Amino acid sequence: MMDMPEIAPNRLQQAFVQLRDELRDCIIGQPKLVDCLLLALLADGHLLVEGAPGLAKTTAVKALAARIEADFHRVQFTPDLLPADLTGTDVFRPQSGNFEFEHGPLFHNIVLADEINRAPAKVQSALLEAMAEHQITVGRATRPLPELFMVMATQNPIEQEGTFALPEAQLDRFLLHVTIGYPDASAELAILRLAREQASRRMHPSPAPKSLLGQDDVFAAREAAMAVHMAPALEEYLAQLVLATRDAGRYGAELKRWIAWGASPRATIALDRCSRAQAWLAGRDYVLPEDIHAIVHEVLRHRVLLSYEAEAEGVRSDQVIGRLLDLVPLP
Repeated sequence: MMDMPEIAPNRLQQAFVQLRDELRDCIIGQPKLVDCLLLALLADGHLLVEGAPGLAKTTAVKALAARIEADFHRVQFTPDLLPADLTGTDVFRPQSGNFEFEHGPLFHNIVLADEINRAPAKVQSALLEAMAEHQITVGRATRPLPELFMVMATQNPIEQEGTFALPEAQLDRFLLHVTIGYPDASAELAILRLAREQASRRMHPSPAPKSLLGQDDVFAAREAAMAVHMAPALEEYLAQLVLATRDAGRYGAELKRWIAWGASPRATIALDRCSRAQAWLAGRDYVLPEDIHAIVHEVLRHRVLLSYEAEAEGVRSDQVIGRLLDLVPLP
């Protein structure tokens, strides 16, 4: 890792708060999405966003990338996409008589995998090594990805025809799973006014973002966030929340009937990292139970697999997680 200059934590926190405010100004009605984007950036993880079309999923990650000194690339996933379209491939150059590697879009800092569930499994799995190891292997050569590397994938829950559900191993690679809904009436009016303003100045150059974070700032912020103190009692509580998904019978027959498979140790690590980042964004150097509760649904939503009985009864993952919060005692 490169040597980073000394940056005051207060300055970094202010910079990220300003970044959050700017994103909320242009992504109206989706504060949870904005917060989770910043948490994924701070916790060095990847984000899966699920929502209906037109809810600013693509706009959000583009707005974030525009405010960071980072390369951005969007990949539209389709049924005819190939793994080499993501990773890159060796191309023969007749002029030199040699093969040269042509880098794919995964070599950018921030990658938007748009409608990831529209591509077949072999394309989805091409992301696995990149997301888990920050490297890709093509042929016999393994190539590292940039140190700042984040994938935001989107999927549309409405259309089921021509889609391929993400396997559990793929889902577990995502730090957070965010579900977003339609904005309320006041947000809808604000979106309308913002769209009018943007249309009226479409012929003029767009103003530059007020803040631009360097990559060194992002790395320093990650170190500061991971240095946030968590009391041993809260560590135990955090672990018990995850362990409860694997031994649900301890907390009642209802949970045991609902949960088929519990969360993996990745969930414990993700919950720890995200709760520290949540506390850091709030301007604290210690974690509170509220920080864990703020992101526990996004961490566990895609990692707790429901039973057939739960699906038949119309039980959702969020409902199961809510019951866990009620039953697992606070320290």
